[in-house]
Amino acid sequence: QVQLVESGGGLVQPGGSLRLSCAALGSIFRFTTMGWYRQAPGKERELVASISTGGTSNYADAVKGRFTISRDNAKNTVYLQMNSLKPEDTAVYYCKAESYRLWGQGTQVTVSS
Repeated sequence: QVQLVESGGGLVQPGGSLRLSCAALGSIFRFTTMGWYRQAPGKERELVASISTGGTSNYADAVKGRFTISRDNAKNTVYLQMNSLKPEDTAVYYCKAESYRLWGQGTQVTVSS
């Protein structure tokens, strides 16, 4: 059974950095675009960044220049490096295997002083 397991969330001060990881347990990883989404309390889930199998990345305007998505196909893992974090980045972050519509369990990111 394929699973996505996220890690790396936590509490960070404004201006700080975190790196999220999403490991795919199973053989699907290299065949699918991977996405990072987030959902803040009372808001809809939104796409933050995505990366294709060939490494092409896309970002939401709100995170351009601050977040970087990357993938390591050998490790079946996708990363989200988040720099210059703001309080409005506070949310539960989820990874998704787009072609399989498979979601991870989510990891909480809280940006607060």
